[in-house]
Amino acid sequence: MKKCNVSGLFCFLNKQGGKFSSNFFRYLIAVLLVLSVFFPPLYAYAVNNLGALEEIVVTATRYEEKLTNVPANVTIITEEDIKNSTAKDIPDLLRNEAGIFVSDVTGNKRSIAVDMRGFGEAGPSNTLVLVDGRRTNQADLSGVDWSQIPLERVKRIEIIRGARASLLYGDNATGGVINIITKEYDKPMAGVGLAAGSYNTFKTNAYANLTAKNLNLFLSGNLLKSSGYRDNSETESRDLGINLNYYIKDTLRLNFSAGYHKDDTGLPGALKESELGTGISRRATTNPFDFVNTGDYYFKFTPELQFSGENIFKIDFSFRNRAFLSYASGDWGNFTGDSDIQMISVSPSVLLKNKIGGANNTLIAGFDYHRFDNHILNDSLFFGTFSRGVYSLQKKNYGFYLHDELRLAEPLFLTAGYRYDKAEFHFEPGAPESLKMSRNLWTAGINYTFYKKSYIYFSYSKGFRYPLLDEIYSFFTNTINANLKPQSSDTYEIGLRHYFSDNIYSHINLFRIDTETEIIFNPITYNNENLDGGTKRDGVEVMLSVKPLKWLLLKGGYTFTGASIRSGSFAGKEIPNVPKHKASAEVVTILGKGLTLTVNGLYVGKRPFISDYSNDFNDQKSFFIVNGKIKYQWRNILAFVDINNINNKEYSEYGVLGGFPLERAYYPSPKRNFLAGIAVEF
Repeated sequence: MKKCNVSGLFCFLNKQGGKFSSNFFRYLIAVLLVLSVFFPPLYAYAVNNLGALEEIVVTATRYEEKLTNVPANVTIITEEDIKNSTAKDIPDLLRNEAGIFVSDVTGNKRSIAVDMRGFGEAGPSNTLVLVDGRRTNQADLSGVDWSQIPLERVKRIEIIRGARASLLYGDNATGGVINIITKEYDKPMAGVGLAAGSYNTFKTNAYANLTAKNLNLFLSGNLLKSSGYRDNSETESRDLGINLNYYIKDTLRLNFSAGYHKDDTGLPGALKESELGTGISRRATTNPFDFVNTGDYYFKFTPELQFSGENIFKIDFSFRNRAFLSYASGDWGNFTGDSDIQMISVSPSVLLKNKIGGANNTLIAGFDYHRFDNHILNDSLFFGTFSRGVYSLQKKNYGFYLHDELRLAEPLFLTAGYRYDKAEFHFEPGAPESLKMSRNLWTAGINYTFYKKSYIYFSYSKGFRYPLLDEIYSFFTNTINANLKPQSSDTYEIGLRHYFSDNIYSHINLFRIDTETEIIFNPITYNNENLDGGTKRDGVEVMLSVKPLKWLLLKGGYTFTGASIRSGSFAGKEIPNVPKHKASAEVVTILGKGLTLTVNGLYVGKRPFISDYSNDFNDQKSFFIVNGKIKYQWRNILAFVDINNINNKEYSEYGVLGGFPLERAYYPSPKRNFLAGIAVEF
């Protein structure tokens, strides 16, 4: 047997699920270990002024948790980061983050795909999105509606990469979890904002925070209108939000939040390579009548009780109703879908703190119940044949989990957990009428704080996702694909976050994801299938944040993702729509007298077109774009100008195979565009 030395962890990974044969990965792991030994003496002079305060993240365990205790690559986007960014919406904020690839499908900020850790076309189904801890992923292919929460309502965003979140939150978290935390304040305040820009864009928002004894109430409203970059990409949306906290003494908090969203949006569709070859404009559409109209509302109620010291018990109750009417057309005919989906969730959980043999221990236990009811009326004209279908689809989810954290010594922190998850599907009409699936999950991790706030970690997590309702159900044949299995993944990662000072830190993370029975859409058979071979994803995520001066902030990130199919009919092929290389950089400069300038750049490498699992076509081209923002703050008045795609790059974030015969098709992205606005806070 070969003896393990410095790469003993490496040997462990080999035994546990996959061969990290690349010298590149061996080298990086060795570098992490060396850095953990030599960083303290080399940079002791810089970290002597580190403060005692540590960053807190709530997404990692559903309760407040120190960042140094989480064995994962974590990013916290703060309110100040949001104010300085050039982003117009939440996906724009995520676009520059390591390990995340964002595709604006229609170019009007309405249909957006967010992929964590290289799942390509299925990325949105493997990325769990929460709002204040409430699940927003739908049980069907409609996925996450990113326009539901306007950026003006966001307080901060927590990103936990990797399948660790699957244990606590269940389905859809194989790539990671993004928790959007909405605003609340403890003082009276109000504000209003107006903005206008390219493509007849107009935005307005208003908010107010009211306080009384033991009560905080935050209210907000937003309106957005835009013609969009392309023909038939106009959109108009309205949003209302509320966040209420009521405190009874110091032990009981009652939280109520709710939101309403409505939008009417055109869908310009893809432009085929043959169409672009005839000279058609990138801003044109061949689908002038396609649209989607959406109405969405939710509410969430959470009583949280603190007892016997620091122990906490809480129950999350939530309800959501999303209704949408859509029309789509193509070479095959046209399709009209009138659908509404309701979601009910109940999630009780308890946090218990105690000591085991003198060591601090925290146990978290909980139960999740989610029920989705989808009612659908479809009219379709496929290849000259008209049909109408009325369907009722249902998914029930039950999950029980235990998660334990043990601090053996001040620098050493261990975590482990288990989850049992079960799903029941019901279909009317259907043959068969129902299906049942279940998964067993576990995770384990170790954190070692080697100097001040700097730490190194290793973790293993098992992730999964169930098939979506309309992946199992065929609207063509009114039958159920009873052979479709849940997807299962094993994720290994090792990482290091080092603080050179309060204002300088770097983070490097290596991961490996081995996936079996991965769920894909086959464009040849028009069926959703399990791949007949396993997939692997080897990745490196590097982040750096430097604030050398009070007036200067530098941030950067790089991601390498090697996503390929290991075996089966597509053995050796790359997974579509996953760029191997992605890099970003940002400079925030305080110019003085209230002026702040932000410039960021984003590079995305080549990647196979959506659905090109056989890699028969040339890759979609790489692109590099630059964005800028200048803002002026005078007392309680803020004015800004955003310039996006300053270099006026002609590119497409999203490309697919389509038509008969198959050919490359593009969703062109906007060229240089502007947005200017003013906001007043009272």
